Amino acid sequence: MTGTDVLVLILVFAAGVLLGVFFFGGLRWTVRRGIRSPRPALWFFCSFLIRMVFLLAALYFLSGGSPIRLLLLGAGILLARSLVLRWTQSPGKKSLPEQEVLHAPQP
Repeated sequence: MTGTDVLVLILVFAAGVLLGVFFFGGLRWTVRRGIRSPRPALWFFCSFLIRMVFLLAALYFLSGGSPIRLLLLGAGILLARSLVLRWTQSPGKKSLPEQEVLHAPQP
């Protein structure tokens, strides 16, 4: 593996992070706008369609048929998910695992 190959893989991973920020940032934007909309279903459906088509097309072209590139793109998307969750979390709000979950009483 040459230095050029390593650089390409690093760029592919960075592209995955950018794709993930677009996808999950777009999801957050859609939720904020869709809640206030008189037609939330239309917001959510159109947003999902646009984000998914863009993501799948980018994965297809950026992976170039290489499983290693596809894995790096996926890893970048997962990292971006964590980053977007961290950036958008309210300062005083506990994260989901820290919140107490109420269950129905067992008989």
